[in-house]
Amino acid sequence: MRRDFGGALANQVARRLVIPPHRDGGQSQFVERPVHAHARHGLSPLLDQLQRTLERTHTIPDLARRAHMSERTFIRQFKAATGSPPGQWLTAQRLQAARDLLERSDLPMDAIAGRCGLGTATTFRHHFGKWLGTSPATYRRRFRLPG
Repeated sequence: MRRDFGGALANQVARRLVIPPHRDGGQSQFVERPVHAHARHGLSPLLDQLQRTLERTHTIPDLARRAHMSERTFIRQFKAATGSPPGQWLTAQRLQAARDLLERSDLPMDAIAGRCGLGTATTFRHHFGKWLGTSPATYRRRFRLPG
């Protein structure tokens, strides 16, 4: 697939199939983006805005206010729409953005962490390892697109 259609598509298909593009054993699975029910939910505009502003700090009170809900209602509605609590969902979105940058850029870890709202490279490495079972550097080596 990589030879015929390029690295980006090969990586996308590999993640969709939950397999690595180059099998070297003992590797965590990399699912690209789980499909959530928020496509037709009232929170869709807010979720889209959050994905465009991952580098910013987002608090529950602020998000609830923007959604015109109480905090408890917002948390309940958010989890119903996305399948995750707000903090967990936001971290997953930030890590997906970081994975995209690792694949497509040569940016240093601090720059990726800042652009994705993960703070410092240390915090970035911590979350990446905890959620994906590998380091950002190892992920970059495995999934880096040529060019």
